[in-house]
Amino acid sequence: LDICSSWVSHLPPAEELPLKRVVGLGMNKDELSKNPRLDSYVVRDLNVEPKLPFGDAEFDVVTCVVSVDYLNKPLEIFREIQRVLKPGGRAIMSISNRCFPTKAIRIWLQTNDLEHVFIVGSYFHYAGGFNKPESIDRSPNPGYSDPLFVIQATKEGDAGGEL
Repeated sequence: LDICSSWVSHLPPAEELPLKRVVGLGMNKDELSKNPRLDSYVVRDLNVEPKLPFGDAEFDVVTCVVSVDYLNKPLEIFREIQRVLKPGGRAIMSISNRCFPTKAIRIWLQTNDLEHVFIVGSYFHYAGGFNKPESIDRSPNPGYSDPLFVIQATKEGDAGGEL
């Protein structure tokens, strides 16, 4: 499941990373319909309706690529991510320092890159049901390029499925 999805999912091509199913959830039907990596999609504004329209333990992985800073009800959404993940499933959030300032939540605009990592980590912690989150610096040239951090956590419980 790719939340806050759009016309691109930032996933490797299917030939490199074959997945059973890729579902996108985003706000723009036209953009979602043009995403070649999605098998299906759902149009929803999570800031208006922070409930994921999927069953419990339905997904092995949930991603959110450079959009967590736009969620105005992050704990509700992270609880929903935890609900739809299978036990042992992984939630992967990627962040950068680029954003649309008019759309980002206020705390994001008032904090630095390291604090952003802590903010996302706290979403996992306070949502509950996740193992300890970890962060990875995936910046192409740390200190000289735009930063890219991944903050990820697994749902408590044993993993049992394939991707």
